[in-house]
Formats: sequence, C-alpha cells, structure tokens
Amino acid sequence: MHHSVYDFTVQTAAGEDKSLRDYAGNVLLIVNVASQCGLTPQYAGLENLQRTYAAQGLRVLGFPCNDFGAQEPGTIEEIQQFCTTRFDVTFDLFNKIHVKGPDQAPLYAQLMQTEPSGDVAWNFEKFLVGRDGSVVERFKPQVTPDDAEFVKKIEQALA
Repeated sequence: MHHSVYDFTVQTAAGEDKSLRDYAGNVLLIVNVASQCGLTPQYAGLENLQRTYAAQGLRVLGFPCNDFGAQEPGTIEEIQQFCTTRFDVTFDLFNKIHVKGPDQAPLYAQLMQTEPSGDVAWNFEKFLVGRDGSVVERFKPQVTPDDAEFVKKIEQALA
C-alpha cells in the first residue's frame, strides 16, 4: 500500500503523465470537481485559496469527475474553458477521472483509506495533504473553501 500521494502518477489535462512527486514539499488540496453541480461555485473559493497561499506552498489540484449525477459530462477542453471563463481558475486541473467504481483511479483508491474511510460522497470532497505527501485530513463536499476551520487546517499544514 502506498503511504504517500507522491507515489502516484496522474494524467494532466493535456493527456501527459505527471508524477505527484513533482509537488513534493508543497501542501496539496486534492479535490474532485464538476461544472454542473450545486457546489460548483466552490471553484471560486478554491482559486482564492490557491492565490492566497501559493507563496507559502499550497497547490490546489482539481480532478474533474463525472461520477456524481453526471455533473461533469464535458470534454477536458470544455471543462478547462468553463473554469477559465467562469472562475478564472489558475490552479492545476487534470484529466477526467473516476473516483469510485471499477475504474477508480489508483490515487483515489488510496485516498479512500483516509478516515472516515469510504467512498467519496459527492463532487468537491477535499483531501488536505501535508508537505510529506501524507493525507492530513479529509473534508466533506459541503465544507466550503472559506470555512474557518478548514482554512485553519490549511494554515497549520503550511506552517
């Protein structure tokens, strides 16, 4: 079993392999995102976190996913366009993945072990990863990016 997210390789929006080891030493916020969800406005908050804390080493990683309510039906190009035009997203977006089911991405198979373990509940579930590549905490989709406790956890991880 992997103990670090750095052990995984994911696919960029351009379709290229990228090792998460490239982010080593940063604090990561891994989020499964969707464009047609009631929680989609969280994109703005995630982007705000990226801009606010980038200099301290925060990297928001968005993984578009159509596993919930078919709320991310578009191509990766359409998703990128949406994120750029609607929310001016600059954080890293990756290729569409499955976060549950038989085609679950290996990264997410690992993340599911995070307490409380089990499947991702919905779009915009958040995994906070420390600078060492281990998951610090898991946050439910309804926890907004500007939630005070959530922001405090990010700041603690960055400290």
